[in-house]
Formats: sequence, C-alpha cells, structure tokens
Amino acid sequence: MNSQRPSQRPLAEIARSLRDGSLTAVSLAQDCLSNHVSELNAYRDWTPDAALRQAEKADAALSQAQDLGALQGVPISVKDLYGLEGTETFAGSPAAMPDPWQAEGDLIKGLRNQHGVFTGKTHTVEFAFGGLGVNSHWGTPKNPWDAKEHRVPGGSSSGAGVSLCEGSALVALGSDTAGSVRIPASMTGCVGLKTSFGRWPVSGIFPLSPTLDTAGILTRTVADSVTAFSAIDPHQRSYGPRLAREVSRCQPSDFVLGSGENALWADCESGIVEAVDAALRELSEAGVRIVDAALPEAAPAIELLKVGSVVAAEIDEMLTSTAPQWRDTLDPLVSSRIKDGGSISATEYLQRRRKLQSLSQLAATRFETCQVMISPTVAISPPRVSDVDSIETYRPKNIGALRNTCAANYLGLCAITIPVGLDKSKMPVGLQLIAPRLHEETLLAIATCLENILGNAAQRLGTPPGLKG
Repeated sequence: MNSQRPSQRPLAEIARSLRDGSLTAVSLAQDCLSNHVSELNAYRDWTPDAALRQAEKADAALSQAQDLGALQGVPISVKDLYGLEGTETFAGSPAAMPDPWQAEGDLIKGLRNQHGVFTGKTHTVEFAFGGLGVNSHWGTPKNPWDAKEHRVPGGSSSGAGVSLCEGSALVALGSDTAGSVRIPASMTGCVGLKTSFGRWPVSGIFPLSPTLDTAGILTRTVADSVTAFSAIDPHQRSYGPRLAREVSRCQPSDFVLGSGENALWADCESGIVEAVDAALRELSEAGVRIVDAALPEAAPAIELLKVGSVVAAEIDEMLTSTAPQWRDTLDPLVSSRIKDGGSISATEYLQRRRKLQSLSQLAATRFETCQVMISPTVAISPPRVSDVDSIETYRPKNIGALRNTCAANYLGLCAITIPVGLDKSKMPVGLQLIAPRLHEETLLAIATCLENILGNAAQRLGTPPGLKG
C-alpha cells in the first residue's frame, strides 16, 4: 500500500485509486484542503465547501461506474481570469468584471462535466499584465521558496504555482500571453505548459491580448502535466493514444535539443545558467544529444516585448470599449505600461501584427536539426516585493522575467518549463523547452524523458523552505 498522503501521489496513481475504490474524491479533497496555508495568499477566493460538494459528486459518479476523465475528483485551482460558477471574476482588479466575463467558458465547462474539483480562484496580476506577480489591490502571493523574505511568485498567474507548492491543488489553470504560466511555474519550482495559440479555447477567460492569449496548466511534475493535458485537450478524444505512445516510447537517443540561441542565455542573473548547464551535462551523460541551433527571431521578439508588442494596445482598447471605469483604479505599475502601448497609432499596431506573423513564419523553419529549443526559462531570480514597488525598479525586473518566455508566444510556438535547480539565492531555476506549433505531444514526451533522467522537483529541489515546519 502506498504510504504517501493522497495529495502527494502522482495524478495517474490518484486516478487509478479513485477507480479501484482505494481512494475517494472526498478524502483526496480533504487532504488537499488541509494543506492550504493562508499566509501564502495564493487565493483571492478560497472555496473549500464548494470543493467538497464537487468531490461528493465525483464519488457518486464513480460509484455508478461513470468514468468521465482523468481529472475526475482532482482538486484544481483556477486563475482569476476564468469565469467560474459560484465565484466572481475580478481579473486582479479591485472590482468584479462585467457580466460577459463571469460566465464559464469551454475549458471550465469541460472540467466541470468531468467532475473536477475547484478549490477556488487564485490571484493574478491586474488584467494579467505583468510577469512578476505583484498586485497592490489584493496583495502579492508569497513565494514559498524563501521563508524569510517576501519574494514574488512570478506572474501573471501569481497564485497558481503557490497553490501547487502548498498542495491545496494538484493542477492549476493559468493563461500565457508572454510567459504567464511558465514564469510562475519556474519561480516556484513547478512545471508549466504553454499550449499553442488556438489549440485550447479561451472562451470565458478575460482577454489580455486576443492576438497572443493561450490557456495553460501548471502541475507538480511533467508526468502530472501529461495526465492533465490528456484530460483537458480537446484533440485527445481523437488522438489520445498518440500522446501515450510518444511518452512511453521516447528514449534519450530519440531526439535532439537545440541550445544555441544567445539572446535567451545572455545576461542571466547569478546561478541561473550554471543550474541549467549542470542539468544539461547530466542529460548529455545520459545520452541526450544537444546541438547549437539558432532561433534568431528571439532577439526581435524581445525588442517587441520592450515596446509593448501588440498586448498593451489590445488591453488598452479592451478597457476603453468594455470597462472604462476600471481605468480609475489601475495599479500605476500596470497603467503606465498600458498607457505606453495604447498611445501607438493604428499603423504602428498593424505593423507590429505583421512583424509577429513574419517572425512566426521564419521561426517555424528553425527546427530542422532539433525537435525542441532549450534555454533558461526566466533570466532573473525572483526579487523581493519591496525591491519592485516603484515604476523605476519594477520595469527592468519585469522585462527580465518575460524576456525568455515571450519568444514562444510571439513566434507562434508551444513551450514547457521544468525545474532543474536552484540559483545563488536558493530560488528555483527552470529549463524551458520550445517546440513548433501544435507539437505538444512531442514536447511532453521529451519533457517526460528529461524528468525521468533529472528527477522531478521534489526529488531534485526538495521542499520549499517556506512550507517546512
């Protein structure tokens, strides 16, 4: 018998135990809910009573042999951009959003039909417009990897990784426009998957940028990500065996990693490149081939990030058209960046759209010698909240957080981050894997192989100091 607490087990094992009757969804939910650490401030809306009711429904369905999907009975946290019945969507702002953004979209409906268990709404940066995770309206969640200092958890899905670290949720729903799933995953020692643009529906999710928004997931391990992806992805109904086949067959000699793009490696803070290099040496010794493979489009993508890409203009228009009253309460760290992007002309906006399309077409041709490109996920260590409380100190750190992740969004690719070590400040470091559009199955198969060699976060990094004792 497995002596681990239910909340510590892999999702695939949990799914089997729920179906053979050795575990109930209610007992799993109770275990996860007992892990909640309110001081970490992962949630804007914590809903334990609703979660237990949903767990009871999951058990009732299972008792009648209704197997509705791998996430049936599994506790899931939801970013406060998603409409979720029984809660209000604030999108990180001080007031609830208009009615259109309160309704559940396709992803939530699918998980509800599957009898997933929703633990509540996790914090987000206001309107998801920021990579550090700070929020002056609701408070910034605490990164559990520092027990003494209040460090940022990464954004914009700022409460998502924290909910996984504490164990109140086993899957966290986020969104990723320039890194908002992968940055918090990297900064909290989790796995974060950014899906290809258009692969998952974004209905019912407050939009930051219709041009770039993607839905994504954070999980504790790559193995959990495979389980969650297979349960959520609409295409898995037809092609599910492909993912299982690729994951089970993938061996170190079956793929090549490309690591040669200097724009994603230069000027990282102390210990980050060193941690990634150490992991790559282990992979190489295990038979994984690593070659130089340029992604020259990354550099102009980063330059677009610095001027707001199309994102600032699109959220500026969204607020003007649908929620103008929310401008009066915008956090200055957010409003200053929206103001910059909103001031561009229609010509400049269309030129940036055209630039993104051109860069995406070129980037798609860069995978001839490798299946995935690799880099450090985030170029900076999570800063103390007190060190990014002004526009002058916030902006360079925000660019540093988003610099390496924005390329996958701007270039039309999919990506995942896996934890590989700690930096000089003893904060988590992620390895980013980037693959061509709609190659999530290959991406997950390779990431699984790497995790099997390197170990998962618990094995490689240990327990976050902020959760000990």
